[in-house]
Amino acid sequence: MRTPNLRLLTDKTDLGHTRLDDSQTLPEAGDGEVILTVDRFALTTNNITYAAFGDAMNYWSFFPTGQNGWGHMPVWGFATVTDSRVPGVDPGERFYGYFPIATVLKVRPERISERGFYDATDYRQGLPSPYNQYTRCSTDGAYVKELEDYQMLLRPLFFTSYMLADFLADNQFFGARQLVVSSASSKTAYGAAFALREMGDPARIALTSPSNRGYVEGLGLYQQVVDYDQLASLDADQPTLYVDFSGDEALRHAVHDHFGPALVYDCYAGSATNTEFLKADATLTPEPRFFFAPVQIRKRNQDWGPAVLSERFGAAQRRFLQAVSDPVSGWMSLCEHRGFEAAGPVIRALNDHGGLPREGHVVLLR
Repeated sequence: MRTPNLRLLTDKTDLGHTRLDDSQTLPEAGDGEVILTVDRFALTTNNITYAAFGDAMNYWSFFPTGQNGWGHMPVWGFATVTDSRVPGVDPGERFYGYFPIATVLKVRPERISERGFYDATDYRQGLPSPYNQYTRCSTDGAYVKELEDYQMLLRPLFFTSYMLADFLADNQFFGARQLVVSSASSKTAYGAAFALREMGDPARIALTSPSNRGYVEGLGLYQQVVDYDQLASLDADQPTLYVDFSGDEALRHAVHDHFGPALVYDCYAGSATNTEFLKADATLTPEPRFFFAPVQIRKRNQDWGPAVLSERFGAAQRRFLQAVSDPVSGWMSLCEHRGFEAAGPVIRALNDHGGLPREGHVVLLR
């Protein structure tokens, strides 16, 4: 009897529109191959960003669908080995990594180590290696079973947060004495604020909407929280570093106009609500610079070695996940959904309206 490999595909012309596809049969592992059966995954506005930049930054290339106009939105989650023809990767083992929204993923492991492996499947060659890495739960120093839903939701975001904080500290914050952070309620923004707090950075100032101000103040990660329309109240005499998680061009110009020569660096960290590239603007000084985490990862791999970077990030992540999951803090409420059919409406809502900062959506398949 034919058993389908169910896949939730995304309409490239309408990222909130998905459909369930059962045209493929469950694959078997050939020589050198492993079948990973997806257990659960997270959905955030970060996944919408992957889809929005699917062609421009090759995110659609990780999991080709073979169907014109339809892409496979990547997600972060956990899977179990259900078939293996590779020594050192055993049935029953569990891995964390980058998956399609599908029943299974067939991979070709290489560089197998105690920590996990990299997928060497042909179509993933040339793509950024952090997305091709699958981490063995049994040896992952950052893994805590009780916190795995939080790990799915926050680890990929916090990795960006941590590397951004490290990049700024590595450059002595470009001489800034205060950091102004837009979209301060976003998970990547407050993850960066958490990491920066541990690095002894300059004063952290949050820019946010009136509706999210109470939430941002409750985080306790920023020394000052102001609404966007209160930008002019900020001290424009202090050397200032702007960390932009909003992607709002009008806000960027307002920040430059207000701080003028006191603005020492403009760091565009990406945005889930404005899924456009940073546009060149010769009228802005300093010129906005896009932060790309893999560049700083490569630098720290050379400076420290991968093992040290993994150890430092893992320790920071454990502290962050403990803080977020603490029910007393109220930073996040988990929203669990079951099955492929439940994932579609979540994707539609995230695409159309964005996510509430306090909500974390996870989808359980098994």
